[in-house]
Amino acid sequence: MKNKDNNLNWVKNLRVLATISVIVLHTASEILYQYGTIASSVWWIGNVYDSAVRFCVPIFLMLTGTLFLNKEYELYDFLKNRFSRIILPFLFWSIIYAFFILRNKILENPELSFFEICRLTFFLFKDGTYYHLWYVYMIIGIYLFVPILNKWIQNATEKEILYFILIWIVTLFFNQPIVSKARINIDLIYFSGYIGYLVIGYYLSIKSFRYNVKKVRFISIVLIFTGTTIAIFGTYFLTKRANHFIDYFYGNFALSTIISSVGIFLLFKNLKISNPLLIRIIDFINKYSYGIYLAHILVLKLLEFLGITYSFINPVLAIPMITILCLCISSFIIFSINKLPYGRHISG
Repeated sequence: MKNKDNNLNWVKNLRVLATISVIVLHTASEILYQYGTIASSVWWIGNVYDSAVRFCVPIFLMLTGTLFLNKEYELYDFLKNRFSRIILPFLFWSIIYAFFILRNKILENPELSFFEICRLTFFLFKDGTYYHLWYVYMIIGIYLFVPILNKWIQNATEKEILYFILIWIVTLFFNQPIVSKARINIDLIYFSGYIGYLVIGYYLSIKSFRYNVKKVRFISIVLIFTGTTIAIFGTYFLTKRANHFIDYFYGNFALSTIISSVGIFLLFKNLKISNPLLIRIIDFINKYSYGIYLAHILVLKLLEFLGITYSFINPVLAIPMITILCLCISSFIIFSINKLPYGRHISG
């Protein structure tokens, strides 16, 4: 199957949505772990916001499939271009996060030896100097496999692609705790993991449905509503039963997440934005999206230090306000670094 659609402006819109959604997620997630110690109404606000944006990581991966599985390229060129794009900014921001963590550790325990500091530094970089950087480690592994996946998918029929997607979904289904005991001992590891999102993204990007645009949009909204509703109430019931926060329905491989991610992807594929000002804003955020992702946690921590958290006003307003503020500051930081000599190589 080949991609005939050269108009991929919707990809920028979707990437910007995913970038903003990551900030919403990390702003709201602070509330969820305080179940039982904060007002129930506040916890519910965090749960609704967080459940509504759980599509963000799958969407990033689906866009990777859309962009990198629809064309032919040489192995060396792909790896060189991709890794030069992600590695230097990743190292730059990893060092910044490591500096702040090590600074705090040394202030807490001034008697730390040089060997202990080196050991701590090693493990910081081994596992990620901050929690959101897990995504970069994961995407590096994905990029290593993309040239191989690309060769297959460029020559695959629609039935063969659907065959892979079907087994991937079945594999995820039988990995769910509720049904895992009924799983037959067949090794399906080759169909598991994040790679399935790339294949789904590629397939949906080139698939022309027989329905008209209005019907596809309606189906998309139903999928988004269904997936988000399952996440909201599923999280509540599991958390209430355990009497502490359970994030099962927040997982990137939860079926509710897949449903809402597919809905968001299809909705934006069939959505056109024509407002000139909005297009300029989208273009700006899209250009610096990777850097914004890398920097946004540092900005959120700065805002927290200044007392600007979900509780400084009603969380219904605080979460979107902090998100916008974090987005603006992060964008300004990345834009400013880009203007420095060689800054574009490290900013992201």
